[in-house]
Amino acid sequence: MSEVATELLEIMSEPEAKPSRAFLPYPISTLSPPIIPNDLTSFKTRGISQVERDLQQKLQEIRESYLEAIDHFNWNKLVYEADIQFEPIIGNIYHLYEMRGRKVLSMVAPDEWAHKHLATVRLNMDRQWKIVETGSGIDSRELFGTVAV
Repeated sequence: MSEVATELLEIMSEPEAKPSRAFLPYPISTLSPPIIPNDLTSFKTRGISQVERDLQQKLQEIRESYLEAIDHFNWNKLVYEADIQFEPIIGNIYHLYEMRGRKVLSMVAPDEWAHKHLATVRLNMDRQWKIVETGSGIDSRELFGTVAV
């Protein structure tokens, strides 16, 4: 056999190296200093508390974002389902009214018309309506029948 093969066999046949005594979880003699485990309860409590706070904040932000998206969807649906007698131009401001149980989109400003003003809206480039201002006393939750979660 070659020298390299003989050397490899010797290395492989050696018993596994024993771990250093310094890293054992218990004392190895009566003269060894006592090993006292660290009390990690305060560390864990602080960690859990911090994680819970962070997650609660993230969940609150997600909830608010979700409610904003639902409102945005509902307003867009309401405007698109309204009676529109003209083709709206992107970037212009229009007014949504309720007249005799119908929703109507108009160019006439609220101070020029005596009908119930629901919202002032602008058509964006992406064909989505952005609420510029809601009418006085208009609560979107009541208007759309949604409840706060």
